Amino acid sequence: MFTFTPAGVCAKQMQFDIDAGGKLADVRFTGGCPGNLEAISRLLEGMEAGEAVSRLTGITCGKKPTSCPDQLARAVRKVLDGEGDSMRARPAGAASLGFGLGNPFA
Repeated sequence: MFTFTPAGVCAKQMQFDIDAGGKLADVRFTGGCPGNLEAISRLLEGMEAGEAVSRLTGITCGKKPTSCPDQLARAVRKVLDGEGDSMRARPAGAASLGFGLGNPFA
């Protein structure tokens, strides 16, 4: 599971996973427009991650230069580009213990 804190939008947090087949799974938003974001989540479930990035990149919201879908696309793109390690969920407390266990999900 990846967790992303978006910038410049109403949603406060986004979570998603990419399954072994490269498809989006468990897409969730915290904050933002509940109905619209639930619809987006349902539509994205099972979609190939690269296709989702293509469809969502560049969408704006009102006068904002970005949107919740655009921010999600940016996060998914980072993961696809191999830059998503900082967004990976870690076991509770693992980051603060300092044991140098590395990433158990890699």
